[in-house]
Amino acid sequence: MNTQVLPVNEESIALAAKLLQQGELVALPTETVYGIAADARNGEAVKKIFEAKGRPQDNPLIVHICGMEMLHGIVSEVPERAKKLAAAFWPGPLTMV
Repeated sequence: MNTQVLPVNEESIALAAKLLQQGELVALPTETVYGIAADARNGEAVKKIFEAKGRPQDNPLIVHICGMEMLHGIVSEVPERAKKLAAAFWPGPLTMV
C-alpha cells in the first residue's frame, strides 16, 4: 500500500477521484472526522475497507451520497418518509438508516 498525503487542490481531488474509480481507498475529511472512502458500488473496494479497518462484515458502513439519483442507484426502494426528509434537508448533512 502506498500512502500519500496530498494538499487540498484540484489536482489532488482529481487523483482521489481516479483512485476511487479504480477501486482504491482514499482517506478524506468529513464534517467531523477523517474517513476511509471507497466506491460503495464496487464490492471489491468495499471489502478493502473492511480489511483495512479490521471491521466485521456484519457491521455496516456509512455511505455518503450526493442526492436522490445516487440514492436510487444503491437501494431498491426509498420510503416516502425518506423522500420527505431528503427534500427538506438536502443539500446538507442528513443521516438516514
